[in-house]
Amino acid sequence: MGLELQPLTQAEAFAFIAAHHRTHRPPQGCRFVIGVNDGEKVVGVIVVGRPVARNLDDTWTAEVTRCATDGTPHAASMLYAAAWRAARAMGYRRLISYTLASEAGTCLKAAGWKIVGQVRGGSWSRPSRPRVDTHPLQDKILWEAV
Repeated sequence: MGLELQPLTQAEAFAFIAAHHRTHRPPQGCRFVIGVNDGEKVVGVIVVGRPVARNLDDTWTAEVTRCATDGTPHAASMLYAAAWRAARAMGYRRLISYTLASEAGTCLKAAGWKIVGQVRGGSWSRPSRPRVDTHPLQDKILWEAV
C-alpha cells in the first residue's frame, strides 16, 4: 500500500519526534503538523511553526522546525511538499527549513525546495543566559520551498 497524508495532533507528532528524530527533541510549539502513514501506522511527521530567527518572523514566513520519519522511503519528501501546499493555502508566502551542512537534503530536493544560503552554527548559550547545548552546533543550510 502507498503512503497517505493524515492529520495529527501536536501531542501525537511530538511523541513521534521524541521517538524518531536523530538530533533534536520536539520543538516548543507549532502552527500545524502533518503526518504520513503507510496504511497501518504513522511513518513520519512534519512540524511547521514560526521562524526561529527573529529577523525572519515577518508573519508571511513559516519554518519547518522538525521533520522525522522511521526511514520509510519518500515519506520525508512527501511531508515537505505537503507542508508547502498547506502553508500556501493558509496565506504564507515563504516556507523555510534548515539541514545540517553535512546532510545531503535529498528529500528537500525531491520536494522541489532550493538552497538559499548557509548559516553559521553555534550555541544558544550566552553569559547572560547560560544553556546546555543538546543539539548539533555545526553550520546549517537554509532551504526555501519553491
